[in-house]
Amino acid sequence: MRTLRALALLAFAGFALAGWHGGAAAAEAATPPVHQRTPDQTFLTFPEWYLVHSPAEYAAYLGSGRPPSAFPLFSHIGQFWQGYRAVGRELGNYPFNGGYHLMVMVIGTSTTVEYAVKGAYEHTVGRLAEATRSGPAQVPEEAFAARYAQAYVDFIRVDPWYLFDFGAELRRLWAAQLPLSGPNLIRRWERRFALTTELLVKAGYAQAIQLGTQAIYDAPLPVTAVVLSGAPARDAAHPDYALLETGAAGVLATIPRYEGFTAYSRWLAGQGIDFREIAGNRGEVVVSLLVPAQWPPPGSATRVLFVQPILTRPGTVRVVLATPIDRLGGLLRQVESGLGAGAIEHVYDF
Repeated sequence: MRTLRALALLAFAGFALAGWHGGAAAAEAATPPVHQRTPDQTFLTFPEWYLVHSPAEYAAYLGSGRPPSAFPLFSHIGQFWQGYRAVGRELGNYPFNGGYHLMVMVIGTSTTVEYAVKGAYEHTVGRLAEATRSGPAQVPEEAFAARYAQAYVDFIRVDPWYLFDFGAELRRLWAAQLPLSGPNLIRRWERRFALTTELLVKAGYAQAIQLGTQAIYDAPLPVTAVVLSGAPARDAAHPDYALLETGAAGVLATIPRYEGFTAYSRWLAGQGIDFREIAGNRGEVVVSLLVPAQWPPPGSATRVLFVQPILTRPGTVRVVLATPIDRLGGLLRQVESGLGAGAIEHVYDF
């Protein structure tokens, strides 16, 4: 989610760091300054990543064959702002991060508008066209929408959203492989209209954001520096672990940032390795889990920040936790041993 920050940092680049000197924790950190990031960012990255979690839920929903008119877009608007408000309550002890808050407001507002327009359309025109469909099977355009939604989610987990090739998806929609004739023509042409409009708007917006971002910003570091209690046994499945040095503070290394941080954190924790620093921080790190609604929270050192129901999966909730960095490995091992790897949704790496 490195990309969404470009929307707002145009006006506030550097503001967030201006009042943050790191205090004693940063002064004593074993992490080199180039790899240090402010401790509030683990909280503030949740709203960004909700805009991956929400499309992922939507893609899974469409992939199951359920009707898009019943997807709770308006409730997802509420969940975004609920999450932002909840993590905002945790920031009282940190200098105000103006650039990051502005970015969250911009992406939150634009997403609110997008979801509201799409929700209003799906509840009216979309639902009426949906009612004309005969049979339970998806029409080709509905299957296309499900495949496109999943491809988009897979892409934005790793790369900037504005680099996704919306134009290529539009060409596929109108290619000969997706014939214009056949049954359910009202629904099929309504879906073509909705998809074409969405892809054209997003293609234009993405191009504008890409040009502005490339003109102003250097590429962010794609890795996060960590100090570990020990060195892992290397394997071919995790080639991006890079040892920097070993010293009295522990093993200093880099692992992938963003989506990759979660996978590598689980890998390290699975080898019994604990974290001592993440991006120069020794306080708390935020983790989200997808667990049964009655799941008992872990020990007292880990705090539950808030809980959100997964509206398309009754009985499942998103539990957002803050855990001490030196307890992160233990938390991941506890969750995986009791609920499996799929319960760990994301580790928010500053």
